[in-house]
Amino acid sequence: MRFTTWSAFIIWLVSLILALITGRSLLYNTFYFITLVLAGSWLWARQNLRGLEIKRRVRTPRSQVGRFVEETFEVTNQSRLSKLWVEIRDESDLPGHHASRVLVSLGRKKPRIWSVKTPCLRRGRYRLGPITLRSGDPLGIFELQKPIPGTHPVLVYPATYEIPGFRLPPGHLPGGKIAHHRTHYLTTNVATVRDYVPGDSYNRIHWRSTARTGRLMVKEFELDPTSDIWLLLDLDAAWHVSQPWEEPDITDIPAILQSQFLRKEPALVPSTLEYAAAAAASIAQRYLAERRAVGLIAYSPQRKVLHLDRGHRQFTKLLEMLAVMEPTSTIAFDRMLMAERHYLTRTSTVVAITPSADADWVKVLRDYRHGGISVTAVLVAASTFGPVPSYRSVLTELWASQIPTYLVRRGAPISTALSHLALPND
Repeated sequence: MRFTTWSAFIIWLVSLILALITGRSLLYNTFYFITLVLAGSWLWARQNLRGLEIKRRVRTPRSQVGRFVEETFEVTNQSRLSKLWVEIRDESDLPGHHASRVLVSLGRKKPRIWSVKTPCLRRGRYRLGPITLRSGDPLGIFELQKPIPGTHPVLVYPATYEIPGFRLPPGHLPGGKIAHHRTHYLTTNVATVRDYVPGDSYNRIHWRSTARTGRLMVKEFELDPTSDIWLLLDLDAAWHVSQPWEEPDITDIPAILQSQFLRKEPALVPSTLEYAAAAAASIAQRYLAERRAVGLIAYSPQRKVLHLDRGHRQFTKLLEMLAVMEPTSTIAFDRMLMAERHYLTRTSTVVAITPSADADWVKVLRDYRHGGISVTAVLVAASTFGPVPSYRSVLTELWASQIPTYLVRRGAPISTALSHLALPND
């Protein structure tokens, strides 16, 4: 119990004892008066928590770093009596989410509505709710609470950036033959023509065949053999580091300017994994927009695979996978690369994303190249995040192996880091 409650109870008890000892009517009247005050205060506080209807509407259960989570609260007093004050205490674990309110003079059948717009500053899976109601009596003697169960899950995707300068090396065609796989996507490889059916896009019509046959004919395409991009993400806990981070407070920024604030390249949590996830998501966004097939492999510690596919749905799956990944693997990146070697073909392009300063994984990528697999490295400079060995020896080894490398440092914009190839002295 609170100090005020204990004090009131002690006064009530002392008045009772004195009344029994002395037998004086004044002390008995004092005891009766205090009893009535305590009982009335408790009933008042209890009544304040009854008859409340709370509705919580989340606009979308998905968001992204640099965007917002929006929800609306509606509290209605369904009882006959007004509420003096009620605190709506939100217990969400979304960082920076401030949805709690204190409602004063809540009249009967008069709903109170407010909206909460929370900027997303870090990726992950969070929950909105539950809610705890808190109220008391006018004298402040009693303070009662009532839990309201129910939560809403929210998934925050990693940030993505425009990386127009990012380039992958050209792929290799298998010698002398191409495996024909039909696709409804437009590619540079036309396989055959067929009769038009309702629903076919007009830009697929082959006008020469249409003129020759006298009926509408459309082109069928085959997959580009150089379009398979595999993102291999290193989640080895030995190399991933992070630093304490104080989230920027933008609650004092006017609402009309908050969107402009976040529209700029959002600041990332100072963690190698956050930067690696943002890099992977940005690369996937770039090449899925070009209608190329993208897949993702990571060990955390179990093998997680997002098989090759195209389109917006694939991008959503990849973001969902990246949103919840944590560096929990004990498998070194070079061992992961060796384990995945037999799944890759000469039509694959591998993008290795890692903070590891152990040059063993560079040797495996060199073997990839000798086997006809195109490789690119995205090296997250872990030594700029925490006390780990420097990345410079690995960068030198990558340069000597003629493996295109992009270097990502703490505080450096992802869009800039992934638009310029790294040099040995970077």
